[in-house]
Formats: sequence, structure tokens, C-alpha cells
Amino acid sequence: MKQLIILILLISNSLFAYEFKLNSKDYKTINNSPKKSFIEKRLEKYNELKIKVKDYDLIRKLSHTNSFINKILPQFDNKSSGIDDYWATPKEFLINGHGDCEDYAIAKYFTLLELGIKKENLYFAVVDIKANRGSHMILLYSENKNESPLVMDNLSSVVIPFSKRVDLTPRFAFNEIDSYSLTNDKFIKKITINWGKENKWEKLLNRVYTLNE
Repeated sequence: MKQLIILILLISNSLFAYEFKLNSKDYKTINNSPKKSFIEKRLEKYNELKIKVKDYDLIRKLSHTNSFINKILPQFDNKSSGIDDYWATPKEFLINGHGDCEDYAIAKYFTLLELGIKKENLYFAVVDIKANRGSHMILLYSENKNESPLVMDNLSSVVIPFSKRVDLTPRFAFNEIDSYSLTNDKFIKKITINWGKENKWEKLLNRVYTLNE
């Protein structure tokens, strides 16, 4: 029975392994774009980043990934896609060359998976920015639920503990495994997220893992 469980886990992990890999549709999009040379250069630099930081220690790997992705131009959903609150795949984000907070966090997440970071240590967190209206998304790195996780944010080039980001008020965090309520200092308890009419997270995972979009 134990061997069967291990086998199931290995199969499950292989099915949900991630690799940034362009398909024929992506090449067609790039070749037909008036910004083809810029896209190719951005993708070249992205590949160079992954090679460069592959053997870096954890904090340098997180910091370099955060800084690189943050260089991509910000743009709100209603301008970049024509759809309110659209979650772009990493390929869409890097090819388009712009996006909003969710797109930055998503690109960092999948980049770090490629760099060997375990998905159980990475969490998307929905937060409020003090003195601003509306929600914001960041990416967290956590090894211990009772300690403040590290924050990767498109509004900051510095990766620091959540406890030091006094400008952010956490609402909840989630990844491919579970979801939590949390404070700036630690994760509190597991919760079930009400995604409303459309589960954008589930839809995104299907587009990335199954459809290779």
C-alpha cells in the first residue's frame, strides 16, 4: 500500500510539473507582432535569468526573480486585455510585456517552480494596501507557518518579511495545495475561498498545465 501511495504521488507531481515552453501558437504571435525584436530580447533575458540563478541560495534566487519580473511594465486589466481582472499565464505576460499585480505574482510563482522551489512553500496572498482602495496580490515564500513569510511584490524590489510590510493588510493566502487566513506575522488557519462565479485560480492552472497557454 505504501508503494502504491508513493507511485500515485510521483505520477501526480509529474502531471503538474511546470516548464516554460513556447508552442506553435506562441511563435506565431511573436512573429506577427510589431514588437517581435523586443519580445525575443525579453524572452532571451528571461532564459538567461533562470540559468544564472539556478544554483543561487534561496534569498538571492527570490530577489533576482522578483527584480527581473518587476521590470516588466504595469498595466491594468481593462487596458491590457479588455477583460476585468484577467489572470495571464507566464507566457502571455512575458510575450505581452505588461500586466497587473496578479500577472507579476503568477510569473514569479511559475519561474520559481522551474528554479526548484517547492510549490508548498509558495503562496499567493490577497492584501489591502493601506490608504489605497482595492485589493492587491503578492507572492509569499514560507517554510514555517508560525513565522512571517517573505514577500515578493511588484511594488517593491526588496524581498523582506511580511511583518516589515506595514503598508499591507493581509486578507488570505492560497496555492495549489491549500488556503489560509493570515496576519503579517504568520498563517492562522486553513480556509475555503469563495471564488464566486468563476474560479480564476483553477482556470489558470488548467491553462498552464493542460493547455500550455
